[in-house]
Amino acid sequence: MAYDDNNIFARILRGEIPATPVYEDEHVLAINDLNPQAPTHILVMPKGKYVSFDDFSAKASDAEITAFMRATGKIACDAG
Repeated sequence: MAYDDNNIFARILRGEIPATPVYEDEHVLAINDLNPQAPTHILVMPKGKYVSFDDFSAKASDAEITAFMRATGKIACDAG
């Protein structure tokens, strides 16, 4: 499957769709879901061009994977 540069997450990452970051670093952006399915629903996305978590885990650099996992842990802890 090819990466779609016009997918909603790519558009958020480029700033074409407004979003308020909950967390952001060189490799990760996290935002509150605009249509939450739970009281706390935060979307954590890598900034690289990946089509799925399988794709990310197979192709991302060690730095990207480490940043994603650390960010996810911090965000979850901060959100309670």
